[in-house]
Amino acid sequence: MTQQSLRQIFQSFNDITVLIVGDVMLDSYIWGAVERISPEAPVPIVTVKQKDYRLGGAANVALNIHALGAKPILCALIGQDDDGKKLLHRLDDRSISKEGIVVSKSRPTTVKTRVIASHQHVVRVDEESDAEVNDVEEKMILDRIEKLIPQCQVVVFEDYDKGVLNSNIIEKTVQWAKKQGIPTVVDPKKRNFVAYKNVTLFKPNLKELREGLKVEVEAGNQDKVANAVELLKTKLNAEGVMVTLSEHGVYIDFKNEKIKLPAHVREIADVSGAGDTVIAIASLCIALKLSPQLIASLSNLGGGLVCQHVGVVPINKNEFLEEALAEKISD
Repeated sequence: MTQQSLRQIFQSFNDITVLIVGDVMLDSYIWGAVERISPEAPVPIVTVKQKDYRLGGAANVALNIHALGAKPILCALIGQDDDGKKLLHRLDDRSISKEGIVVSKSRPTTVKTRVIASHQHVVRVDEESDAEVNDVEEKMILDRIEKLIPQCQVVVFEDYDKGVLNSNIIEKTVQWAKKQGIPTVVDPKKRNFVAYKNVTLFKPNLKELREGLKVEVEAGNQDKVANAVELLKTKLNAEGVMVTLSEHGVYIDFKNEKIKLPAHVREIADVSGAGDTVIAIASLCIALKLSPQLIASLSNLGGGLVCQHVGVVPINKNEFLEEALAEKISD
């Protein structure tokens, strides 16, 4: 592949609209310094220097989609609370569509607060409900999806097991997408793992693969990984499966191709949000009907890039393109 062809792919990202259905959350950061230990208990005292709120979960996928030049449309559930308002303000700040957002009167907005001192992650505090959506919320979500799906070139399910996605929402969305020739891409979690039937690309990490299939798989054993992926494809009747293997890279089985790629050697600062970046890149590649080799190569490269930053941050498109060119990414 020529450098010009790769540049054209990145330019083509700008023409794609992505519907992202799943669990959104607000990532709250408290940055500070530790200078002493508490006299009340053997824990560090963090002197707060700065607070920050960022888009997390499915909203971070939207942020990555936006950063890559495409148009994200979020379909998700937030609470009728101050944290929900903060999340909506962050979407406004990034000019990300809110037309798919449903406000719940019965559950809080999911908030994950990370305390970071001297670049070290000290503790995380989660405020959330993982109860399944009620009938009213489910209908509102399905109404939004049915209305929005014709505008899109690909659908992403971003599942964090917070209850927004259930088997009925998944089944109906896949059916609507298939009817209109729109591919579906999944970033799964344990609860709905086997509910994602007939999707285009299913992207678990190794832990999710183990838990979802209840099998022992070592990342370094390519034969076992390949066998587990083949079993998963059959179980879900999925067109393709791509498994992220952390420091062991990525494995994809799609369009009669089975490819294992090693991870890129780099300084890792924080793996938070890397999966969101991978699914964002993979979904755009699927929308463009790129080869399995390119889907895996670009997703693998981009996921590693964001791990060089502390905290959940979206991909930088220019940096990503320059790395792809330097690595001579090709079919």
